[in-house]
Amino acid sequence: MSATAPLKIVAVSAGLSSPSSTRLLADRLAGAARERLEAGQDRRVDVRVVELRDLAVDIANNLVTGFPPRALKEAVEAVTEADGLIAVTPVFTASYSGLFKSFFDLIDHTALTGKPVVLAATGGTARHSLVLEHALRPLFAYLRAVTLPTSVYAASEDWGSSGDEYTEGLPSRIQRAGGELASAVLGRTVSGASGAPGPDDGEDVVVPFEQQLAGLRLD
Repeated sequence: MSATAPLKIVAVSAGLSSPSSTRLLADRLAGAARERLEAGQDRRVDVRVVELRDLAVDIANNLVTGFPPRALKEAVEAVTEADGLIAVTPVFTASYSGLFKSFFDLIDHTALTGKPVVLAATGGTARHSLVLEHALRPLFAYLRAVTLPTSVYAASEDWGSSGDEYTEGLPSRIQRAGGELASAVLGRTVSGASGAPGPDDGEDVVVPFEQQLAGLRLD
């Protein structure tokens, strides 16, 4: 890659409604990663969000025919060519959504080898937060991606909450995950990975988290 080529961050959102908390979480994570990348180097940072709801019919047709329509092909190429990936799904029946899984079923199992990925999910209750560990991490391990230490789960009550003395709030977790992705894209040590800790390890940046969630559905 040319030294002047932009860094590419791609977020995949499997939310079904518009607007949705899944898309909002994808946007927040992508914004946090972009902020850290722009502060850490001089190259331009391009961010793209792939909305799977817009590709649902194309995904189904591709599974049946084996031939991806142009929009789906471009989305798959964006994911496989990204420098860093953010994958966000709503929780359905204690796992990732069928649309989310169907999209990643179309990606060759070696195409994400070594690619840093932030895993994230949304749901109505915190009881489903372990979906990140028992469902998403194994999926991306099979795809040979490098899943980052911090995964982000957003339940209904997390939106607009800054946490307390015992629980780290959603804004802090988003900033930490974005920072880990930026560090991985730039080839730096990520907190929780092997190697000596860097100066940013363990530091959380809390930013204003304005919410305008009227009518927002949790999918």
